Amino acid sequence: MKTSIFQRIIASVLLIAMLSSCASTTLIQTIPSGAKVYIDGSPVGPTPYSLRDSKITGSATSVRIEAEGYETFHTVITKDEEVNVGAIVGGVFFLIPFLWTMQYKPVHTYELQPLKTEASAPATDSKSTAVAEKLRDLKKLLDEGIITQEEFEKAKAKVLGN
Repeated sequence: MKTSIFQRIIASVLLIAMLSSCASTTLIQTIPSGAKVYIDGSPVGPTPYSLRDSKITGSATSVRIEAEGYETFHTVITKDEEVNVGAIVGGVFFLIPFLWTMQYKPVHTYELQPLKTEASAPATDSKSTAVAEKLRDLKKLLDEGIITQEEFEKAKAKVLGN
C-alpha cells in the first residue's frame, strides 16, 4: 500500500511539473505606463500587462504598444529567452514537454518615444516637466515592485542623460 501511495505522489508531481512547464509568463511594461498593448494584432489591455501563453519553444509573438503623444512601438518577443527547467524535467518522463524547454524573460520593459513634431524645439519648462514625469513613472514602477532598484537607476540615468 505504501508503494501505491508513493507512486501516486510521484505521478502527481510529474503531471504538475509537465502541465505547469507548458505555459510561460512575461510582464510587458512601458515608460510611461498605461499604454495600450496589442498581442498578435488584438487589443489585450494597458501596461503593465501580464502575457501568459503555452506556445512552443521558438514561437514568436507580435507586440504593438500605443500611447497618446508617443510613437507606436512594434516588437516581437520569442519564446527562447530563458530555459524552462520544469519542461526539461517533465520531458525526461514524457517526451512532449520538450517542446516547451524555453520560455520568455520575466519582464520586458519598453520606453516609449514622444511624437516628433515639426514645430520649434520645446521650451525648457516643458522639457523639464517631461523629465519629471518620466522620473515619477519610474519611481511608481519601482514602488510597485515591477522593476528592480538596478533597473530604476539605469532608466533614471538614461532619462537624466537626455
